[in-house]
This record gives sequence, C-alpha cells and structure tokens, in this order.
Amino acid sequence: MGKTSSNDPGLRASSDRQVCVLVVEDDPALQRMILSYFGENNIRTLVASDREEMVRQLNDAVVNLLILDLRLGQEDGLDLLREVRSSSDVPVIIITGHRRDDIDRVVGLELGADDYLTKPFNLRELLARVRAVLRRFDSGRAPVREPERGRWRFSGWQLDRRTRRLTDPDGAPVVLTKGEYALLVAFLEAPQRPLSREHLLQATRVHEDVFDRSIDVQILRLRRKLERDPSAPRVIQTERGVGYVFAVPVERV
Repeated sequence: MGKTSSNDPGLRASSDRQVCVLVVEDDPALQRMILSYFGENNIRTLVASDREEMVRQLNDAVVNLLILDLRLGQEDGLDLLREVRSSSDVPVIIITGHRRDDIDRVVGLELGADDYLTKPFNLRELLARVRAVLRRFDSGRAPVREPERGRWRFSGWQLDRRTRRLTDPDGAPVVLTKGEYALLVAFLEAPQRPLSREHLLQATRVHEDVFDRSIDVQILRLRRKLERDPSAPRVIQTERGVGYVFAVPVERV
C-alpha cells in the first residue's frame, strides 16, 4: 500500500494544518493497525478506548474527524454518538461489528454519523472514507455554483441564493456544509417532485470520491436542520422506490 501524498487537500484541515482523527475503539490490535496506517499517510491519530478517554481527547485536541466503534465493551457507542452530537458537528464515521447490526447502523446515521463501515474492513477503504468525509464537510467555502440573485422561501425558512445563507422561521442563521447546500438547492429547484438518488447524487457531486450512500447520509443531516421531528419528516419525505421529495411549497422572491 503506497503512501498518500501529504499535499492531498482531502487530508488537510481548512487552515492547512495536519488533520487529526480520533479513533474510539477498544481493540488494541485494531488501534495499532489504524495508528500505523494513518501515520504512514500523514494523518495525526489519537485513540480512546472508552467514553472518559474520548471526552478528554475531544477537550484537549482539535479533532477533525471521529471514528467510533459502536461496540465498546460495557459502553453503548450510540450513547457516545448522541453525546458528541449534542455539542459538536465534528464528522463521525461509525464502525459496526457485524453485518447483522443494520438497526444500529441506521440509528447511527439518524443520530448524525456521516458514514459507516462494517467489520472486518480494509484499512485502505477506511482511509478512502475518511478522505471522502473530510472533503465533503470541509469548512472551506468554495462555491458550488455561480451565485444567483434572489431568495427561496418555504415554510417560514429563507435561503438567500447570493450569500448562500439559510435562516429558520425565527430568523436565526443555520449553517450548511457545501454538500447540504447543494442538496437543498436541488430540492428547491424541483419542489414537490420526486427526485431519484441518482439525480441528487449528480446535483451534489462536488468531489469524485463521494459514495452513493452519502446521499442518504446528507438527507439525514439536512432533515436534522430543517425538520421539527427528523424521525417523522414533513419537509423532505421518502418516496419509496424512487428517492426523495421536497414536500412543501417553495416561493421564489
């Protein structure tokens, strides 16, 4: 396995500092393998075996991405994910122990995980997913498309196309990643029409290494920002056998 160039922008934070990844995993052998492989690929890697160590590392270091095993001995990884999401928007990749853990995987994505892997996995694939998530949620503000004039309004929300600024019904700003912004624009351009995952993937493909499943992840993230109850969505609804539909009327102003 060749080394990844240290000039790869997918492995750099927006300030051009070395990316820091925190691995929350209680298997010492897997910890060592990830530490070694990520080190070879110019990624600073921290490890934690339980909640206490995870919290300490998050408080002591600037962590750009969290890799979280949902099976941590006596501790519930989903509870740790809830705790992280209550105070941080750091990207999270969850690891499930068995292919039958579909419920945990789905719940993890609904709670705010950005991607997942199932054990056993290849370290090269883990690195690829780390790279993809970091690129997708890069804090840089490179434009997705040329700025447009005017605004969209829906259910009290407003998106300014010139500034790409989203405000909720109370007028409070809501921060969107580049992927979330592109996804919302795709919906607002075709409201109340079913859109396939393929269509949405093309509309939000700002990097070549975006995985197909990332559309479902971004839908979950966008729902958490737009919906009163993300588990019973009323704005972005699932259209079985097709994809998704932006179910509320949209006004261009």
